[in-house]
Amino acid sequence: MGLQSAQDKAQAEGFYLLTSHDSAGRDRLQALDRNWKVCSQSIKAGTTVPVDTKLDFGAVKLDETCPAGDAKAPEAAGDTMPNLVGKSVKAARGALDSGTSVTTTDAAQDRMVLLESNWQVCTQSPAPGTALNGQPVDFTAVKYEENCP
Repeated sequence: MGLQSAQDKAQAEGFYLLTSHDSAGRDRLQALDRNWKVCSQSIKAGTTVPVDTKLDFGAVKLDETCPAGDAKAPEAAGDTMPNLVGKSVKAARGALDSGTSVTTTDAAQDRMVLLESNWQVCTQSPAPGTALNGQPVDFTAVKYEENCP
């Protein structure tokens, strides 16, 4: 079902605590709900719950295939660099301390990386498992429809 239709139906049933997230794990915002479709929901359809229960929809863009299960956002880095290869640049940045300096370079061409949720990390420095002590982080990335070199 389309995300907007699912939200409308839930509201018609009396639910008002509605949220949604990117099932692909790219940390995209569902700004135009009509451009997204529902892949999962936090409460199974047909289950009887109070209408003040929070209902969360997992969604992807209309032209995308729903993943078998919601992709998880990377865990917060803490003191050790996680493996962020394959994650969206936006989700990778979100896993790092907000004070971390991050540089992202196009791995395929000489383009600017502007909408970070549309780019996937190809390489990272420091390497996964490296102690984080405030050093800058470098990513190379390509757009999702491209392959890392």
